[in-house]
Amino acid sequence: MRYLPIGELADKARVRASALRYWEERGLLPGARREGGRRVWPAPTVRRVALIKMAQRAGFTLADITQLLAGDTTPSATRQWREMATRKLPELDRHIAQAQALRQAVANCLECGCMNFDQCVLLETTKASP
Repeated sequence: MRYLPIGELADKARVRASALRYWEERGLLPGARREGGRRVWPAPTVRRVALIKMAQRAGFTLADITQLLAGDTTPSATRQWREMATRKLPELDRHIAQAQALRQAVANCLECGCMNFDQCVLLETTKASP
């Protein structure tokens, strides 16, 4: 099996080496092997890092991700993951709707073309919003 030094894993996974060390400390990554005093991980660890990053982007906490990656494949663990994911979907849907509304607002401003932000009619409805 091929092993990746921490710098190479960080480059391939597009994360900082410090994040890898932190995730290892928290138990999100398996303990690294040492070669010449340097941390090395099996090449498939890149996939695990990708899963951690995806889960973080989706809004899962490190505690949630730790649970997910605990390696427990029992029906209760699978059920627990399904429940966590089911609860997360409405939150993701809200984020998507907000992003789409922002995109439409920017597109409307471009279409208007007035570029007078103090007097633009399109911005009247958004001034009162936080």
